[in-house]
Amino acid sequence: MRKLFQIFAGQRNSPLLRALGRRYFAGSTEEVYAKRNYASNVSEYNTVINSLSAQRRHFLLRDVYDDMMLDGVQPSRDIFHSLVVGAMRGARLHDAFFFREQMKTLGLVPDVALYNFLISTCGKCKYSDKAIHILEEMKKNEVKPTGQTYICLLNACAVSGRTDHVYAIVRDMTAAGLGLNKFCYAGLIAAHKNKIPLTDDTASKIIELVEQSKGWSSIEASKDMAENVMIGVSEEELYNLPTAEYVHRRGGFVNRQLTVYHVALHACADLRNVEAMETLLEMLKKDGKTPDVFLIMQTMRCYLYSGNLDRGLQIFMEYINSGKPAMIELFVTLIEGAMVGHTPKGMELAQDTLVKMNARGFFLSVKMGSDLLLIAAGEKTGGYTTANYIWDLMQARKITPSLPAVEAYYRGLKEREIPEDDARLIHVSRVYENLLPRNRTGPQRPSVG
Repeated sequence: MRKLFQIFAGQRNSPLLRALGRRYFAGSTEEVYAKRNYASNVSEYNTVINSLSAQRRHFLLRDVYDDMMLDGVQPSRDIFHSLVVGAMRGARLHDAFFFREQMKTLGLVPDVALYNFLISTCGKCKYSDKAIHILEEMKKNEVKPTGQTYICLLNACAVSGRTDHVYAIVRDMTAAGLGLNKFCYAGLIAAHKNKIPLTDDTASKIIELVEQSKGWSSIEASKDMAENVMIGVSEEELYNLPTAEYVHRRGGFVNRQLTVYHVALHACADLRNVEAMETLLEMLKKDGKTPDVFLIMQTMRCYLYSGNLDRGLQIFMEYINSGKPAMIELFVTLIEGAMVGHTPKGMELAQDTLVKMNARGFFLSVKMGSDLLLIAAGEKTGGYTTANYIWDLMQARKITPSLPAVEAYYRGLKEREIPEDDARLIHVSRVYENLLPRNRTGPQRPSVG
């Protein structure tokens, strides 16, 4: 709860302290109580929940709910939707099911939208079997699944590479008279990409599905989607597509008509299949379409992950020199891809790109910086200059990387011949130790049910 107090500084103490406050300061005036309180009604609590979710502080949602109960504020259906969406975004499966059980305890029956969020959370956490059980629960409770429910389930199974389940869902949808839309084809492509072990025809299957998708239909525009929009959940996020975090970006970042191409090129980059990627780009050109920023990122990733640094850099420079708005994500993609394998040439390219990015006034977010530091910290030879530079850039803006990134960087420094009294090592050690208590967990919560 210390984190909540820091976030809403000067307004509120922990549940324990608030309970003590009630016991020993029962005579306090309403004005004093209001000053100690960060929320006092459903609307204010909903604002706090959405704020924490936007800040990626999903681990605090349970604390907020506990405070709400302590305050005697009755959670509404909308509150539970916001809580489950926050858990979904943070991939906190136990929390999502905890909120569902609390909802039932309070006499609120989960609706289709909430079940869809739960299925999506299962997909994000790679619990496809649990997602299927949710659909069975819906039917048992006489909550009618919508087309969106089946697409959630399809994509949840796709994350785990369960092609058998995915095609079974497709058959069920077809039998129910539902056509396949672009998100269904996106799920089919993801399922083939994630299948273990991969088959020899994975790339050809992806290309075939992209071709088939050109005749996709539009599945019912249900009231669930309208509700999702109201709480800021896009279809891309609900279905765990790789464009989810970029879909609201402007400047031609994501052309939503190219959803199937987005997933297909992302798959090719992950598979490091340059031939399939180039085939897809030719198909896109024949369709009279031009790549958006996301597709350019995937093209760069594919070349860079395949070891073709020169071609990846060329794609980057062509965009930068085109006069279009520069995007920090393109710089980060080049930096990340250049560090694959930690080759001397790649690490040099990564550091040069970091310098140019910084000179343009682009700054790393916590997530971007943490991701890059985690990769750079894996360098076993060389001067460790790239990792040091990323750390320094973040420290200059008083940004603390994530625990995994700091731990990897700290261990990387310790593996080198650095004196114990080195200023950098001492500082990193202190940051690492400060992060540890914040990330320790208590007793394991019971398994989801």
